[in-house]
Amino acid sequence: MSFKLAKYIEPDFTQERFVNAPDCKLVTAPHAKAAPKGFHATSIFPEYFKINGKWHLAEDSRMDSVPVWDGEKIHVVEFRNIKEGDQVVVGRQEDCSEGIYVHDNCWQSDEVESTKNTFAFRQSRSRETSFTQDYKDLVELLKYEKENGGYVVWVLGPACSFDVEARRVMGELIAQGYCQAVLAGNALATHDLEGGFLGTALGCDIENQKLHYMGHYNHLDTINAINTYGSIPKFIEEEGITSGIIYNCVKHNVPFVLNGSIRDDGPLPEVYEDNYIGQDTIRSHVRKATTVIGMATVLHTIATGNMTPTYRVLEDGTIRPVHFYMVDTSEFAANKLGDRGSLAAKGIVTNVQDFMRNISTGLGI
Repeated sequence: MSFKLAKYIEPDFTQERFVNAPDCKLVTAPHAKAAPKGFHATSIFPEYFKINGKWHLAEDSRMDSVPVWDGEKIHVVEFRNIKEGDQVVVGRQEDCSEGIYVHDNCWQSDEVESTKNTFAFRQSRSRETSFTQDYKDLVELLKYEKENGGYVVWVLGPACSFDVEARRVMGELIAQGYCQAVLAGNALATHDLEGGFLGTALGCDIENQKLHYMGHYNHLDTINAINTYGSIPKFIEEEGITSGIIYNCVKHNVPFVLNGSIRDDGPLPEVYEDNYIGQDTIRSHVRKATTVIGMATVLHTIATGNMTPTYRVLEDGTIRPVHFYMVDTSEFAANKLGDRGSLAAKGIVTNVQDFMRNISTGLGI
């Protein structure tokens, strides 16, 4: 396989700016959920903090959170999880001058970059962009992740279940080891299971798109049946469901995280109704993620993106990049993560069905 991960370039801590840098300032959190004034907020990039003369990497980071020192290592903590008395890093300079260094230019790739021109056409990612190479890269990346124990997280909107072929391909990706976790909302699971139960999504046939008579009841009947059984696995077993995204998650023990919203019907028994418990559960998978692919859901993909750094520290201490893709029919949606700070996210402007067909062809599933 020709695919190679970009190599991490560690900072040269023998340089004068690192050697002469002061220790970062640690200040006690005044009370729970509050950082001291002048707190440092983390980014998506690797960040180092000098404490007792030694530089420490925040190994498990996310943007817009707070670095806390526990006496041995740096933990990156959401504001809601700050405890009174925590030792919080204070400082806004990121160039070593306050003992804080943000390492944003840290990847070395074998790819030869094209010559940069002051004036050039088609540099943005839009519906006119050629995505052929993106598909080739993503297929090779998925193969690499499967062969090397990667952790691929898929973030799915309900449109992923509206088409029979898109639904089949996603199920196969799960079954064949190209997916280690699914993050979604109540709607994705509802309509996917409606497809297995009644052959529809929101009452519309997933094969021929014809409306079923009184089909607007179908998703409600599905929710009601699942809640009657008390769980999704019990519903799948008792109703003989044999296809779909959630079916394959259950069959192959791939975790799925369903988070509720203010507009949910139902919801299903497995949906997290407490947003912060749901957020913590999402982050438990993001902490292991090596590739994240969001499809047809701005809300859930941005939520996941804001928890995902550009790097992952593996068990053997190796630092590797985290790849992030956002797939949507809207140029605005596909590129929005870049506006929200997740600068490494790559947008692909297309619909879910076409995206999944290209992935299916590339992987031969």
